[in-house]
Amino acid sequence: MEQRPLGRTGVSVTKLCLGAMMFGQWGTKDHDQSIRIIHRALDAGINFIDTADVYSQGESEVIVGKALAGGRRDDVVLATKVYGTMGEDPNRRGASRRWILREAEDSLRRLGTDWIDLYQIHRFDPGTDIEETLGALTDLVHQGKVRYIGSSTFPAPVIVQAQWAARDQHLQRFVCEQPPYSMLVRGIEAEVLPTCARYGMGVISWSPLAGGWLSGRYRKDASRPSSTRAERLPARYDMSLPANQRKLDAADQLAQLAEEAGMTLIEMAIAFVLRHPAVTSAIIGPRTMDHLQSQLSAADVALDDDLLDRIDQIVPPGTNINPADGGWANPALDPAARRR
Repeated sequence: MEQRPLGRTGVSVTKLCLGAMMFGQWGTKDHDQSIRIIHRALDAGINFIDTADVYSQGESEVIVGKALAGGRRDDVVLATKVYGTMGEDPNRRGASRRWILREAEDSLRRLGTDWIDLYQIHRFDPGTDIEETLGALTDLVHQGKVRYIGSSTFPAPVIVQAQWAARDQHLQRFVCEQPPYSMLVRGIEAEVLPTCARYGMGVISWSPLAGGWLSGRYRKDASRPSSTRAERLPARYDMSLPANQRKLDAADQLAQLAEEAGMTLIEMAIAFVLRHPAVTSAIIGPRTMDHLQSQLSAADVALDDDLLDRIDQIVPPGTNINPADGGWANPALDPAARRR
């Protein structure tokens, strides 16, 4: 499988990254089955795995650690994330020095490894100084527990702020960003992707299938599929909302376009993300072996300019059909925070 440079780190990663969010209580509860999926991905040539502490409250990291035991760890670029709520104590979340240093140790233990190749801040924490966060991450790098650091779902102004803070304070800098990106969620094309390119950052995009909307199951003439994500994130799936009706229309048109082009919608969706010059790797998040097989084939698909133009006609560049899919919302714009 093709490998691409991860920003300016000198490290190369495969253009498909195995996302582990669906391993554990949130998805595949059988650890042995999850491990078989991981091993199949590695055998297919993938060398990049991404997980997070919050995925099934640490269970995903445990499963990944089991899968890499016995000699496979050295061949994998292993990424995990910190920020999400890991308990009732309000200090067991966020991007503070106190929490980062503690949770890094817990992630290392769960993963069964001495080092994390890429340690990412899962979301921007507006209540914590970016220098505080970068300082803690820098200490982990100096201790040899982390090789590189990254951000996930940061808005473009904060990406710039973090780069400047690292430069001015002589701290480790974020070498990559992990944003949401798909044919239905293209908002990052406007600012985030150009900003990452400006600072030589890799881009590891998540949800190329737009949370299942581009799996082929969302068609205008089909019954709506049920999912745990739809229950947890109604703003993205509630079909009574006009934005989701527009999303359904677009997903149906894109499915027809894929059929005309002789490929599956899954293949077209992932190939679309990988076609952007700023994208390093696309995260695939299979729950079953069949899911994995349907997504691996996208690595061999190339979209021509004519097909890209037709996709642009359905979803204009730089737009999110449903703003709720953007992944980050400024708390200062929350109605409760506004001043009239």
